[in-house]
Amino acid sequence: MTTSQHRTTSQDGTLIAYERSGAGPPLVLVEAAGHHRGFSSFDGLVPLLEPHLTVVRYDRRGRGGSGDTAPYAVEREVDDLAAVIDDLGGPARLYGFSSGGLLALHAAAAGVPVPQLAALEPPIGDGETMTASGFTRDLTALVAAGRSSEAVEAFHEGIGVPAEVMAELRGSPAWTAMAAIAPTLVYDAVIGDRSPPSLLARITVPVLVLDSEGSSDDLTGMAARVAKDLPRGVHRSLPGEWHGVPDADLAAALVEFFTAPAAPG
Repeated sequence: MTTSQHRTTSQDGTLIAYERSGAGPPLVLVEAAGHHRGFSSFDGLVPLLEPHLTVVRYDRRGRGGSGDTAPYAVEREVDDLAAVIDDLGGPARLYGFSSGGLLALHAAAAGVPVPQLAALEPPIGDGETMTASGFTRDLTALVAAGRSSEAVEAFHEGIGVPAEVMAELRGSPAWTAMAAIAPTLVYDAVIGDRSPPSLLARITVPVLVLDSEGSSDDLTGMAARVAKDLPRGVHRSLPGEWHGVPDADLAAALVEFFTAPAAPG
């Protein structure tokens, strides 16, 4: 399908690049840490969604074709999403993967016009403290010292990536791509720090919370708890590996959720 390229301006003047393709209700995809359109988690997913939805992919600030403006704040990333949705003519549905799911939840909680959203394994803990964690402080120090590869290593170890997955990543093109935008790993760590369970009570739209049957118990348990704490949350497990599911299974679940007739209430 034809893909059109666009740019919009966030509230603080940051240029945000995005593209759209497909047909149907608009769905904005929100990338996880270390990813953007040039190094995307969604390349295989998009063609499966395009026959059913207008698929919108954008580069989060500091990545790909988008700009950046200091200082970083979660609220500014929410403004970026709001700017994209406004440029589309709003409202728009959201799907976010991992920390991208956290950002989608923040947008819905802030009142961005989002009628529905889905998130795959959004990493919300069970504590209410929103100060910078030791993980975030250490990551910030590595980035400030220009130790980008070490920051990638620290980020992945800190979020519990299995040793066998780490072994495959080290020295790969994926590792190099993430090191190139290492400062944005701090952004995702900050989002994690600022995502307490109380955030969920402010989200009144339907939310599909997904996990992979192949993920570790901490991730699947977190997804189940997030769905339970959401006023209109639904939890669903899909076949898959650690922190990921096959594109076909994911697409089927998303299309079913986003195109089903709206329930009352």
